[in-house]
Amino acid sequence: MEDLFETVEAPGRICLGSGLIYMPAYLDQAAQTALAADIAQVVAEAPWFQPRMPRNGHPLSVKMTNCGALGWVSDRDGGYRYEARHPATGRPWPPIPTRVLDVWRALADYPHPPEACLVNFYDCKARMGLHQDRDEQDFSAPVMSISLGDPCVFRYGARRNDASKRLELRSGDVLVLGGASRLFFHGVDKILGDESSLLSGDGRINLTLRRVTRP
Repeated sequence: MEDLFETVEAPGRICLGSGLIYMPAYLDQAAQTALAADIAQVVAEAPWFQPRMPRNGHPLSVKMTNCGALGWVSDRDGGYRYEARHPATGRPWPPIPTRVLDVWRALADYPHPPEACLVNFYDCKARMGLHQDRDEQDFSAPVMSISLGDPCVFRYGARRNDASKRLELRSGDVLVLGGASRLFFHGVDKILGDESSLLSGDGRINLTLRRVTRP
């Protein structure tokens, strides 16, 4: 995979740009298994739903759910936004698992807890186009990504039309977008299926932790 490493800050901590920190294999196999069980419980309480594009209503190729005080949703009429309740069940989102919050506390370098944890499931055909995470009020808080299951080809760049870089994210990897990299464009080009036995069947789960409101 090209463009993998730029600067190594410390063992297990790799700087890909100002504020863009990559920690390969941060979670060992036992931690991944425990976290996958936590997420299965989240899904049991807040079932998968299919987000849709604003205006045209086309479904995204990922299915998702959320945990935390707020959850990210998208549909034709309301567009991209955060809501306190599941769009299908009407129930509040389950809390963010402690094991997920432990990763935030250890790596985010931010004094306040996340309010939303997006749980995206990618099957082998799912993709995510280049986009910015900018539905939040305060960009001083980082966005954190935790990968579980099959690896993916992750793409990122400072501007949409620039030549982007690619990184293979594997199960247990953590990525932090903060500082000057907080509004980087990023997306998922491909799922490299049938490489992980963590989940039942092929696929990748990505946990995206965000602070939504200003403290």
